[in-house]
Amino acid sequence: MSIKERIFRKENLDRYLVEDRRFNKTLGSGDLISMGIGAVIGTGIFILPGTVAALHSGPAITISFVIAALVCSTAAMCYAEFSSALPIAGSAYSFGNVVFGEIVGWFLGWALVLEYMLSVAAVSTGFSAYFKSLLAGFGLHLPNALSGSFNPANGTYINLPAIVIVLFIAFILSKGVQTSMTINTIIVYVKIAIIILFLLVGVFYVKPANWDPFMPFGTKGVLVGAAQVFFAYLGFDVVASSAAEVKEPEKNMPKGIIGTLAICTLLYILVSIVLTGMISYTKLNVADPVSFALYAVKQNWVAGVISVSALAGMFTMMVTMVYSSSRLIYSIGRDGLLPKFLGQVNEKTKAPENSMWIVTLIIAFTGGFLSLGQLTNLVNIGTLLAFMFVSLGVLPLRKRKDIPNNDGFKVPFYPVLPIISVILCVVMLAQLSLETWLAAIIWFILGMIIYFSYGIKHSKLNEQK
Repeated sequence: MSIKERIFRKENLDRYLVEDRRFNKTLGSGDLISMGIGAVIGTGIFILPGTVAALHSGPAITISFVIAALVCSTAAMCYAEFSSALPIAGSAYSFGNVVFGEIVGWFLGWALVLEYMLSVAAVSTGFSAYFKSLLAGFGLHLPNALSGSFNPANGTYINLPAIVIVLFIAFILSKGVQTSMTINTIIVYVKIAIIILFLLVGVFYVKPANWDPFMPFGTKGVLVGAAQVFFAYLGFDVVASSAAEVKEPEKNMPKGIIGTLAICTLLYILVSIVLTGMISYTKLNVADPVSFALYAVKQNWVAGVISVSALAGMFTMMVTMVYSSSRLIYSIGRDGLLPKFLGQVNEKTKAPENSMWIVTLIIAFTGGFLSLGQLTNLVNIGTLLAFMFVSLGVLPLRKRKDIPNNDGFKVPFYPVLPIISVILCVVMLAQLSLETWLAAIIWFILGMIIYFSYGIKHSKLNEQK
């Protein structure tokens, strides 16, 4: 067998289904939607509607969010079809292995490792900053040495809150998926309740005159705004990583993925309408536009509550991403492309604890010691590449007679919609900076070195005749 034939050899779906039987199937559509909202709705809902309205869209930011949601929905439907037809752990990594071959699967898995882990590390540092502010409000102050990335020149050596929150989340997840999802759901409800509180209070201070002019920057401004807020929706794809633990995945996976996108879009639009109605869009180019608007109408107590929602938003996002990261690393270990102990599942908790703790240690180190800076832009590359290949993968998936999906979700307007999704992903990738692309190329070169020096030799595909 030539090297080309070897690296493009496809995984057997039946083997995946047998391996993933070790998980308990306990999650329903409600759990999936909660997980998706936890990943998608973070602190950005209190920032993006204001800053993008001020700089690009004006009150027409609502239209920008609708356009961005429509763009995301094309990829979301492709994910829904894959998750329905292939109810296995690993999301785009496993999908790529089955449909395109091992090298493409590894490439997607390596991109998702970057997306999931880097996003949690970045958010953990944001959580630390908000947590320090909250403590300061009670007159408590952390030593400077324990509250920042390793930078002796500035007197900081370790970001202790960032490390502690990641370890705490891993501890919760180690108790089993149902326990962790229950906690996640409760906090998601708290987060939504705070968003509703803002809407109920803010609506009484809406002045329709603030919506005029509605489209001050023209159609171009609305489209630029859509490109800016597109990244606010990234995260719904993590729902697909839980497919092996879902009851009736052919029904619940599409509900979870599409339901997440629909609810998040509604929340973004409502916040945008109320915010731009409370205060002129020209004044919203600030770091905390929602709090700024609330202070402007003398509702200081609600502005204080918003900071609690920010912590809740970051917490649920980290829970979802650590969970998804552990399932991703489990999947790669399951296939032998990483050490096989990562593909083991604890028989008591039915959780891949080895992969989860490895993921946790890497994230804790990254968030606790490193200054991430522009590296967070790499999250967008990992996500968009996965979107693109999953959308493209629907085309060969439909032709696979050995993967029936008679009762599951199917992308409408096939093959037009998947192709449109691919084109849209390419357009969004083209918006990213050259520095981001160079950093991504270095990451993928490292991934290829690992694959050809270790993965290809230890792959489970070598055991197949």
